[in-house]
Amino acid sequence: MRILLVEDEKNVAGFIKKGLTEEFYTVDASVNGEDGFLMATTTEYDLIILDIMLPDINGIELCRRIKNHNIKTPVLMLTAVDSIESKVKGLDSGADDYLTKPFAFEEFLARVRALLRRPTLMSALLKVSDLTLDPVRHEAKRGGQIIQLTWKEFALLEYLMRNKGRVLSRTKIFDHIWGDDLDTSSNVVDVYISYLRDKIDKNYSPKLIHTVRNVGYVLRED
Repeated sequence: MRILLVEDEKNVAGFIKKGLTEEFYTVDASVNGEDGFLMATTTEYDLIILDIMLPDINGIELCRRIKNHNIKTPVLMLTAVDSIESKVKGLDSGADDYLTKPFAFEEFLARVRALLRRPTLMSALLKVSDLTLDPVRHEAKRGGQIIQLTWKEFALLEYLMRNKGRVLSRTKIFDHIWGDDLDTSSNVVDVYISYLRDKIDKNYSPKLIHTVRNVGYVLRED
C-alpha cells in the first residue's frame, strides 16, 4: 500500500518513513503543504498522514483542500497540540483519525492498520488464479503455500495484482515502488520481476507474470 506523509520535521519524517517502510508500506514524503497537496491530487494513495504545523498551508487547511478535491483517501492527523479544540478542528476538516505527538509507534501502526482496514479501501484480499495476497497481514500465498517476500517484492506484487490485466511500463512501476530512491536508468524493475517470477511462477502453473516487449509487464491468467 502507498502512503503519503506530509511532515516538515526532518527527524520525525525520517523516523516515520523508516518505520512504515519496514512494515512493507511504500511511503512518499513531503515537507510542505503545497507539495503535499500536489502529490495528494495527482497520485493515488491508500492513506495520507498530515502534520498540522506545516510551514505554508497548515494541516487542517490542507486536509480541507484535499477533501474538497473529492479525494476519499483516509487522513491521519498528527499534532503536538493536545487540546479538544485542535482535535475538533482536525476532525471537522475531514480527518479520519487524530494522534498527538509524541506517540508510541506501536499505537501509530495500529491506527494506520485500522484506517487501511476500512471497507471503502482496496484492502480486501487480492486474488489472481491461485495466487492470493493479503495487504493488511502482508501475506502472499500460491496454491495455498505461503510465499516469503521481501518488502519491495511484496510492494511490487501488490501493485501488479491491483492492476491485474493492465500493462504497466517499467517507468510507472519504478515510480510507484522506488520513487526518488534510485536512478531511473537502473534495471531494478527487471531484477525484481525476476525475483518474483522465481517465487510465484517458477514451480506453478499457469504463469502469471508476462513481459510485454518494449513496454513493461502485466500480471494476468492466460
